[in-house]
Amino acid sequence: MKNRRQVRMSGTHNMRIRLILFIYISIVFGIGVSAVVPRTTIYFLDLVIVILSFAIPSFCVFFLLTRNIIRYVFKLTAGLGIIAQGNLNYRIMELRKDELGGIASNINSMAEKLETQINRERQLEQAKLELITGVSHDLRTPLTSIIGYLDLLKDKAYLDQEEHDRFIGNTYNKALQIKLLIDDLFEYTRLTTHELQLQTTTVDLGEMLRQLLVEMEPIAKENQVHLEANLPTTPLLTEIDPDMIKRAIDNLLINALKFSLKPGVIQVSLRLQKDTARICVENDGDPITEEQQRQLFERFYKAGHSQSLDHIPAGAGLGLSIARSIANLHHGELECEHSGGHFTFQLSLLQGAIPPNKP
Repeated sequence: MKNRRQVRMSGTHNMRIRLILFIYISIVFGIGVSAVVPRTTIYFLDLVIVILSFAIPSFCVFFLLTRNIIRYVFKLTAGLGIIAQGNLNYRIMELRKDELGGIASNINSMAEKLETQINRERQLEQAKLELITGVSHDLRTPLTSIIGYLDLLKDKAYLDQEEHDRFIGNTYNKALQIKLLIDDLFEYTRLTTHELQLQTTTVDLGEMLRQLLVEMEPIAKENQVHLEANLPTTPLLTEIDPDMIKRAIDNLLINALKFSLKPGVIQVSLRLQKDTARICVENDGDPITEEQQRQLFERFYKAGHSQSLDHIPAGAGLGLSIARSIANLHHGELECEHSGGHFTFQLSLLQGAIPPNKP
């Protein structure tokens, strides 16, 4: 505190004190020069000589003492002009520690915040364009198929009743695919815009997983996939939104079914580690690159060609994005580990995990 007061009083970091000091030095210097200038016997001429001998040296000394301040003011003005023209990457050199240095720091901070805000708006705009592009692409294919089948049905271009029924079935499946895309897109929008309020309740995660696996078993058998469960025998109670978590786990299971080798095995496990419930879904599939792994949770991203599944329409690449958003809403995490074609998706619920021995 004492050192700071001394610095302030010395004028090192205070431009006002320095200006007062410069004015004082200029006046003293001007008085000294005017005092040694020879006088004449003419009063008016002496008055002019005294004024000039005082004013000119004072002005010159004040100009010399303040030239660095004036130069820095010009730099501030030039810097503001460059930033005002749209070059938000430009930064003014902060060479001073007085009020002018503070102005330069504030200008740089303002430019940085404007640059960050503009970049964020550009990213949002780019995300909107990508969203529109992705939706348009995924809607065009099934719509084209629907129109084609309807044209065939309208023109009665089918051989027999069996082909007629097949055309209708294909049209129905394509319509379901569009509905799935719209439902996923609506759900993804709600999750990412934070418009969704969680309806939490205490749930036994083990029992929930058993129910989901029972419901998934017929589809898995039809697609030559065996489901294996490693679940605790005692209840693992967790405070979650059951509908949301069911949606996340269902998306993980569907993803594993689509990309598993046929015949294959999907392993589902649940364990408690340090008050954190961890759900793992593992399967073997075609190996992917590190770049593909990094993009797995990106919306509309599809790492490869999924297997054709009975009773499961083709997805739009939103399932894993939705699952991760649900995990984030629960203050949890969803991660993927991949090694040689073996995939492990781990859903960690970081809040509300209740050990079995607690009510």
